[in-house]
Amino acid sequence: MLIQTGASGFMHPHSSEITPEAAYLQRREFLQWSAASGVALASGAAWAENSAFAGLKPVSAVESTVSGARVADKLTPFADASSYNNFYEFGLGKEDPVRNAQAMPVRPWTVRVEGLVNKPQTLDLDALQKLSAQEERIYRLRCVEGWSMVIPWIGYSLSKLLAQVEPQGSAKYVEFVTLADSQSMPGLRRAVLNWPYTEGLRLDEAMHPLTLLTFGMYGHELPKQNGAPVRVMVPWKYGFKSPKSIVAIRLVESEPRTAWNKAARNEYGFYSNVNPEVPHPRWSQATERRIGEGGLLAPKRKTQLFNGYEEQVARLYAGMDLRKNF
Repeated sequence: MLIQTGASGFMHPHSSEITPEAAYLQRREFLQWSAASGVALASGAAWAENSAFAGLKPVSAVESTVSGARVADKLTPFADASSYNNFYEFGLGKEDPVRNAQAMPVRPWTVRVEGLVNKPQTLDLDALQKLSAQEERIYRLRCVEGWSMVIPWIGYSLSKLLAQVEPQGSAKYVEFVTLADSQSMPGLRRAVLNWPYTEGLRLDEAMHPLTLLTFGMYGHELPKQNGAPVRVMVPWKYGFKSPKSIVAIRLVESEPRTAWNKAARNEYGFYSNVNPEVPHPRWSQATERRIGEGGLLAPKRKTQLFNGYEEQVARLYAGMDLRKNF
């Protein structure tokens, strides 16, 4: 069974579609210089004109100072990250999202923040993007299927938005509701999941600084197949816990039922923290293949507890049985 997550994969893209490594490294040096000097960031013309980013607007960002926000792993090529995806609303095949998602409208777009909050709001995309300075975060992404990527995302900590709506004392969880548009999402014709796709986090997980409200990747706005125009990234959990194309965020008192938890409760728990010691019922989670490093022939690497973010997030689960609370 495949899982929804923004991801890359085993395709072999044409070389013309791959962003040259030198161009990305050059931009990284510019980002570092700009952050240090306080100069506003802007993508260079050569970067913006690269064919791999056709139709995607550049997004300005500052470097993040959040602990764990910048892993040193080699980046997954953009062509992989944007062409091999799990996004069941657009089809079950890995290549379906990039082919079918382009019909999805992303403007106008609003996100409702509601439920157990003192100041419920409905914000349009521009207001969301301006709510806080956007940062570039280089995160590992681990799919429950056993492969992984490293992606430079752009956004800000979800806690910035949640603080603005003032959660009430009874709020213990956050539920995310994603778009379900039958006009542009052919995958909705299949009853694979209970649409719309929903996910959830404990409130303290949602408030953790690593939990990213995400608007871009690789210096540009999100491609539609990767969850445009706004998604959440939770880097220490399996990828399906990072919902795409969000239209509502609800603060609730009880643990929300999530899409995959409802579909197969014994296979996909509410927490779904990356854990090499807790296998999926049908395969091991002890190792993974890094996308962009040889495809199916890539050597396996050991999976890290919490996807390598143990130092930052282990305290959230102090005293919990991670096998029982999988």
